[in-house]
Amino acid sequence: MKLLPLVRILNCTDSATCSSELTRRECETRWRCRATFAAAAASVLLVTPQAPAQTVPPPTVGDIFVIAMENHNFTQPIGLKKPQQILGNPAAPFINSLVTPGNANAAQVSYATAYYNAGFGVHPSEPNYVWAEAGTDFGAHTDADPSPANGNTYQSNHLTAQFNAAGIPWKNYQEDVEFSTSPTNSASGTATTANPFNGSSQFGYAVKHNPMAFFADTDIENVFPLEQLFRDLSNHSVGRYNWITPNLFNDAHSALKGGFKYQGTHFSGDQAAVAQGDNFLSIVVPEIMASPAYTNNGVIVIWWDETEGGDDTNFTLGEIVISPLAKGNAYGSTLPMSHSSDIKTWEEVFGLAVLDNPIPMAETNNFGGFNAVSTVNDLSDLFAPGTIP
Repeated sequence: MKLLPLVRILNCTDSATCSSELTRRECETRWRCRATFAAAAASVLLVTPQAPAQTVPPPTVGDIFVIAMENHNFTQPIGLKKPQQILGNPAAPFINSLVTPGNANAAQVSYATAYYNAGFGVHPSEPNYVWAEAGTDFGAHTDADPSPANGNTYQSNHLTAQFNAAGIPWKNYQEDVEFSTSPTNSASGTATTANPFNGSSQFGYAVKHNPMAFFADTDIENVFPLEQLFRDLSNHSVGRYNWITPNLFNDAHSALKGGFKYQGTHFSGDQAAVAQGDNFLSIVVPEIMASPAYTNNGVIVIWWDETEGGDDTNFTLGEIVISPLAKGNAYGSTLPMSHSSDIKTWEEVFGLAVLDNPIPMAETNNFGGFNAVSTVNDLSDLFAPGTIP
C-alpha cells in the first residue's frame, strides 16, 4: 500500500477537518494510512535492540588471616563465672568494640551469635585445631605433641593439603616457634628478650595450637615465627591463606606471672589472660588492616577453639570476621555455625572439593547433627551477598 506523506497525514487531525477540507473517502483513507504508519513505527520501536544491562561481578575474596584465640566462651549461662565470657568483659575492650554497632572499629565487622563447639566432647584444645584443618578430630582427645605413639598423626586429606594440590600459597605463623627444636615439639620458658606485645620474658609455643603439625605432609611446612608476618605484610608476600597462633599468653590461654596491666587496670588470674589476648589483637589486627593484603578485599577471622563448661547451644564461641566485604557495623548472624563452617567457606572461595572425613557418631552436635563440612552453614551470612561463591 502506498502511504501518504507523514506531514499530510498529520494535517488530518479530527472529523471536523475531514468534513470541511476533504472528501470523506480521502479522509478515511488518510486515517487508515495514519493508523498503519503509527503501528509500523511502534513495531520498529519495540524490536529496536537495547544495550545489554551491565552486570557487576561479585568481588573476589583476597588474602585470609585466621587468628586463633583460646579457652573462653563468647556467651555462656549467667551463673558460670570461670572462665568469664568475652562479650561485655571489661578486660576485652577491643574485642567488644568490634561487635558494638556504631563503634568505629565495627565498621567492617560481622560476627556469629550462634557459633557452637565443633561437636559433643570435642575437647581439649588440640582436637579443635585438628578439626579446623580436617573437619573432624578423628576421635582423638589429647593435647599431646604429635607422634604415632600418641595416635594423633594423620594421613587423611585436609585443608592445607588441598591448597598444596591446587597451588594456593599458604603460611603458618606460630609465635615462639623459634624457641623450639621443631614445629612438632612444644617449648616454654624464659627468654632473654621481652615479648613485643605483653612485655614479659615468658614464652610458650604449644604444638596443640598448630593445626598443620598433626598431618605428615604439612607438619613442618610453611611454618614461620610470628615476626615474619609483619615482614611479609610489608613485602607483599603473605599467603592467600594465613594461620596465626599467638603464644600461650597472647592467645588468652594462660595468665602471665604477676598478672597483666592493661589500659591502666591491673588484671590477675583468668581476667589477666583475657586482657593479654585483647591487647594482642588490638595491636595485630590494625597492622593487618593497614596492609594492601587486607585493603584488597582481605579477610581477618578471629577464631576461638572450644567452649568451656558445656557443648550445647547455651555456650557460644566467638567468630568475628573483619573485611571490606563484610556486611559491617557489627552485623550479628544468627545462623548456626561451627569450625566446619570455616573450612566450607574457604573451599568455596578457592573452588575446592568438600572435605568428607568421618566424624565419630558420639560427637554429633545438638543443632541437628549438621557439623560435617558438607552440611554445615558456611560463613556467607557474615559477608555482603554474592561474596562467597
